[in-house]
Amino acid sequence: MDLIRVLLVDDHILFRKGLVNILNEESSIDVAGEANNGEEAIEKARELMPDVILMDINMPKCNGLEATRAIKSEMPYVKIVMLTVSDDDEKLFESIKAGAQGYLLKNLEPEDLVVYVTGVMKGETPISGLMATKIFEHFTGGQVSSEPSKVEREKKPLTKREIEVLQLVIKGATNRDIANDLHISENTVKNHLRNIMEKLHMQNRIQAATYALKEGLIRDV
Repeated sequence: MDLIRVLLVDDHILFRKGLVNILNEESSIDVAGEANNGEEAIEKARELMPDVILMDINMPKCNGLEATRAIKSEMPYVKIVMLTVSDDDEKLFESIKAGAQGYLLKNLEPEDLVVYVTGVMKGETPISGLMATKIFEHFTGGQVSSEPSKVEREKKPLTKREIEVLQLVIKGATNRDIANDLHISENTVKNHLRNIMEKLHMQNRIQAATYALKEGLIRDV
């Protein structure tokens, strides 16, 4: 199983370093990087293409909510979990609307944090039962709808690097081939492909590449 690459974002360095120590003790987790504020978080996310981002909410320059919106717009594949000292309903709802997959209080036990980080990669939601109920009631009003919204159906634009990845997919390149050609890691290639499929709402790389060719996003080779 591939390591879960985590980006830590918090302006309190002692708390952040504590998280590094906790997560580095887990063999399945790799702390890929750290950021001191939302602006740094956006830059680091672009550079590192992490699997999970643990994001503080209240930070200088650019807060966690703003950073989450920006990162999810560019990289919808990434799992963002908010870390906060407050269980304020408004912040909770704003976080989920911004695209966060979870909302955790900073007073949780270290072993629980590890469980939540590994769980979010399995599609689990790192949030308490009470918070989950609040979210459900707030966003559905008690009504469950299986119809995707217009926003969810819209295809998002691809970055230059994502187009380069699809160009190589069309050539029949493997993930290793793509990694070697673009001088990036295979994990980064996988995340690019996951990101592409999320943006285009496709189930696999071939569907995504075929769609990109059809729409003129990449040229045939």
